[in-house]
Amino acid sequence: MADNAAGKAQGKKLTYLSGRNDMTMLLRQPLLLATIVIVFVMLLIFVVLPIFNVFRMGSTDREGHFSLGNLFSILASSSERETFFNSMKLGVIVAVLATLLGYLFAFAITRTEMRGKRFFKAIATLPIISPPFILSLSIIFLFGRQGLITRGLLGIRNFDVYGIHSLIVVQSLSFFPVAYLTLSGILGSIDDSVEDAAYSLGATRGHIFRTVTLPLSLPGVISAMLLVFIQSMEDFSNPAVIAGSFSTLSVEAYRIITGMYDLHRGSMMAIVLLLPTVIAYLLQKYWLRKKSFVTVTGKPTQKRRKLHERHIVYPLFAACTLVAAFVILLYGTALMGAVVRTWGINYELTLSHFAFVFSMGGDALWNSIKLAIYAAPVGGLLGMLIAYLTVRVRFPGRRAMEVISLLTFAIPGTVLGIGYVSSFNQLPLLFTGTAFILVAAFVFRNMPVAIEAGTTTLLQIDKSIEEASSISGASSGYSFRHITLPLLRSAFFSGLVYAFVRAMTAVSAVIFLVSPRWPLATKMVFSLFEASRYSDAAAYVTIMIAIILVAIGVINLVVKILLAPRAKVPKPQEIQKALQSFALANGGSRHE
Repeated sequence: MADNAAGKAQGKKLTYLSGRNDMTMLLRQPLLLATIVIVFVMLLIFVVLPIFNVFRMGSTDREGHFSLGNLFSILASSSERETFFNSMKLGVIVAVLATLLGYLFAFAITRTEMRGKRFFKAIATLPIISPPFILSLSIIFLFGRQGLITRGLLGIRNFDVYGIHSLIVVQSLSFFPVAYLTLSGILGSIDDSVEDAAYSLGATRGHIFRTVTLPLSLPGVISAMLLVFIQSMEDFSNPAVIAGSFSTLSVEAYRIITGMYDLHRGSMMAIVLLLPTVIAYLLQKYWLRKKSFVTVTGKPTQKRRKLHERHIVYPLFAACTLVAAFVILLYGTALMGAVVRTWGINYELTLSHFAFVFSMGGDALWNSIKLAIYAAPVGGLLGMLIAYLTVRVRFPGRRAMEVISLLTFAIPGTVLGIGYVSSFNQLPLLFTGTAFILVAAFVFRNMPVAIEAGTTTLLQIDKSIEEASSISGASSGYSFRHITLPLLRSAFFSGLVYAFVRAMTAVSAVIFLVSPRWPLATKMVFSLFEASRYSDAAAYVTIMIAIILVAIGVINLVVKILLAPRAKVPKPQEIQKALQSFALANGGSRHE
C-alpha cells in the first residue's frame, strides 16, 4: 500500500510538472495561446451556451421560475409518451435495416470481385448529397393517392402512403450510406490471410463469414447502428412530410413551439430528444473506439484474390442491383414530377414549375447558395484548426475542447435551433433574423466532420516533421501554416464539400432561424409540401441537386489544381535541414 501511495504521489507530481511545462510553452507563444482562447470562447458561445439555454428554458416556467412542470406534464401525457416510444422504435428499426443495407454494399464492394463497384459506390453515397424531402416526395408520387404504382398500375384508390411504413423505407434509404461508409473501412481493413487460413483448412465460405469476418467487423456494425440511430432520431424533414399521424420528437418539438407558442415546453421536448442521441453518440465515440477486433500483423502481406465464387457474387450483385434500381426509380420519379403539369392527372411535359421556382423562390435559393459559400470555408478552416490543437498541441483543457467541438454532431438540429433562438434574441448577442446566426448554425453544426477528417489525417502524419520545424526555431503557428496545413488539404476539402452540401440541405437546424429577410431554399420546399404543391417542390429539389453537383465539381477541380502536380512529401530530415538553413539565414530568429 505504501508503494501504491508513493506511486500515486509521483504520478500527481509528474502531471503537475507536465501541466506547468505546457503552460510555460504556451506563454512563450502568445499567438498560439490567443488562438486557443478564441476557439474556446467561440465554442462556449455557439455550442455550450445554446445547449445550456435549452436546459434553462425547459426547466423554467413562463415567469422564469425554476420548475419541472414541463417534464412532469410530458411524462403524464400519454400522447407524448407515445411520441417518445415512436421515435425510439423508429430509430431502432431504421438502424437495423440501414445497417443491413450498408453491410450488404460494403461487403460486396470490399470483399468480392463483383462487377460495377464504381456504380454501386455512387449509389451508396447519392443520398448523402441529396436535399431532404426528395425520397419522401418520390414515395408520394409512386404510392400516394394519385400514385403511379398504386393507382396507375394497381388501380388502388385512396391508398394511405403516410405513416411509419413509408417513414421506415425513406429513412433506411436515406441513412444506409452512413452505415456503408462506416463498414467499408472496417471490412476493407480485415487481413485476407485470416480468411484464407480458415479456407485452406477446409472451412466453407459461410462458416468463415460467421466465425471470422462477422466477428471481426462487429465493432463497425454496432458503430454504424448507433450512428444511424442518431440520424433517425434527429431527422425532421422526412417525418414532417410523410409520417402522417405517426408523431416523432423532432416534429413534436417544432409543433409545440410554432403552433402552441410554448418555448419552455418545446425546450423540454428537445431535452427528451437530446438525451438518447447523446448517449448513443458517447457509446459510439468513446466506448467502441477502445474496442477493435481487426487483426493487424504489421507484416507485409501478399495481395490475394477476393471472393469470386459465383454462388456468392451473383446473389450479392442481384441484391445490390435491386436496391440501386429502387434508388434510381425514386430519384427519376422526383425528376419526372418536376416536368409534368399535374402528377397523377395530367402528365403533359412542362417547365412551368421551374419558372415558378425562379420567379417566386429565387431569392431563397440564392440565399442558401450564398450562406453555404460563407459557412463552408469558415467551418472547414475552424475544423482543421481544432483538429491540429487537439492532436498536436498540449494545453490545459484540450480534452474539453475536443468533446465540446464534436458535441454538435450528437445534438439534433431541432435542439440546436431552439438553443440559438433562446440564446441570440437579446443584447449583447442579438443575432436573430440576421444572416450571421444562420452562418453560425451551419459552421458549428457541420464542423465535427471537418474535425474528424483533420484528426484522422494528422494521426497519419509523422510528428517528426513538425518536431524538426520546432527544433529549427519555428513557432507552432509557422509550422501549422507552412507544413501541417498543406498536408491537410485533402481533409480540408472533404470537410468543405460536406459543409457546403449540409448548409444547402439543412432543415431542422434552421427551421426556427429563417426570417422574411433571409428565407432559405429548404424552408421554401417545406412550405410547398405543406401546401401540397408537390411538383413545384420537385422542381425546387431538382434545381438544388444540380447546384450541389456543380459545386462539388468545382471544389474537386480546385482540389486537382491545388494538388497537381502531386509533390512528394519530403522526409523529416530534409525538412529539418531546410528549416535550419532558413533559421541561420535569418539570424536564428523565431518566425510567426
